[in-house]
Amino acid sequence: MTDPIKPMKTGQFELMNIYFSKKMLIMLVLGFSSGVPLALTGSTLSAWMVSEGVDIKTIGLFSLVGLPYALKFLWSPLMDRYVPPFLGRRRGWMIITQLILIVSISLLGFFHPASHLVLIAFLSVGVAFFSASQDIVLDAYRTESLDAKERGAGAGVWIMGYRIAILVSGAVALILSDHLSWRTVYVIMGATMAVGCVTTLLCREPSRIAPDGKAIDPPKSLTEAVVFPFVEFLRRPGAIEILLFVVLYKIGDVAAAQMTTPYILKHIGFSRTEL
Repeated sequence: MTDPIKPMKTGQFELMNIYFSKKMLIMLVLGFSSGVPLALTGSTLSAWMVSEGVDIKTIGLFSLVGLPYALKFLWSPLMDRYVPPFLGRRRGWMIITQLILIVSISLLGFFHPASHLVLIAFLSVGVAFFSASQDIVLDAYRTESLDAKERGAGAGVWIMGYRIAILVSGAVALILSDHLSWRTVYVIMGATMAVGCVTTLLCREPSRIAPDGKAIDPPKSLTEAVVFPFVEFLRRPGAIEILLFVVLYKIGDVAAAQMTTPYILKHIGFSRTEL
């Protein structure tokens, strides 16, 4: 009777050790850092534009701001090929994108959508681009930092941090906007990215080791980093269909989601706090 119980207890303790490890805390914070920018160029920005009286068609066009998230595969090989001169291949890009996001998110709050619409659009695309770039390197960091047995837990903790960030930059930001200026709200949201910067500075650069135990060398040229992988991908059956799916599958959903906030605020009459 006792023998079957011991493996279960051992497995439970092992799982507890995984979830309450330093690695999982890092995954939680970096997941949060990944999620903060999304709502700030989506639902929160839509609510701001509604409050400024921006035309509903223009708000709908702002759904295109999220295109960098679908197109990030185009420049992800470049981030693998070129290594920043500090902190290493992954942490170097992490701190660069996070610092730029702090500045660009904060800058968004200094312009009014009604009078600086084009500038708001450019800044929003910039935030989306560097957010997508951060996602590229954070995904690589997570994959290289976690052992095979840790990846399931790591993905779950990561998503939890990501969802908490969505609540902060979405719900909390909207509640704050009923009491503070939009400039202050966006500066506060930009400041929340600092937790990612601190974590990046404190965590270790992951080692790049192949399953056979040998170190993985970085691509030696742009051709090796970009052209060869792309050509190899295109040779696979259904490659074009997969590529089109990756680029297009979220467009309808994103366009519809962009209009949800204006509809609730303008036609149903909810306040931003209620939303």
